[in-house]
Amino acid sequence: MSNSLLSSVFVIIGAEGEGGLFDFNATLPLMAAQIVALTLMLNLVFYKPLTETILERQNFIQKSLSDAKEFLAKAEKLFEEYEEKIASGRKEAQLLVSNAEKEAQEIVSVEVLKAQQDAQSLIEETTQELEKQKTQAISMLEKQVDLLTDEIKNKLIVVS
Repeated sequence: MSNSLLSSVFVIIGAEGEGGLFDFNATLPLMAAQIVALTLMLNLVFYKPLTETILERQNFIQKSLSDAKEFLAKAEKLFEEYEEKIASGRKEAQLLVSNAEKEAQEIVSVEVLKAQQDAQSLIEETTQELEKQKTQAISMLEKQVDLLTDEIKNKLIVVS
């Protein structure tokens, strides 16, 4: 039975004859040469320019990214510088405001002190003037009292 199976396999292979699926003749090296030539032609015509274009794009993207990073770094640096300038400007403005407030307070204090001194001197002058008028009024009253007492004496003397 094994002989019959084996002989039937040989018959099927032998029946195939020339030009079969696994026929190794001059066609195989020719097909291999065609594949190699096609591969070389594709490399030269299609893959090499495509690879160059891809590399150019990749270089362009890398350059754009590095330029963007540089611009971003410059922008951040400028932003920090401006923030520092703004902070120092605010500090200077606060210092100027506090100095102006101190100066204004000093001016107000000086003016209040001067006004108090003027008021005090005016009070003293007025007090002296009133004292002077008081002494004049008292001396006038004393003279009038003396005159009245003299008149009363004279009238009492005349009546007695």
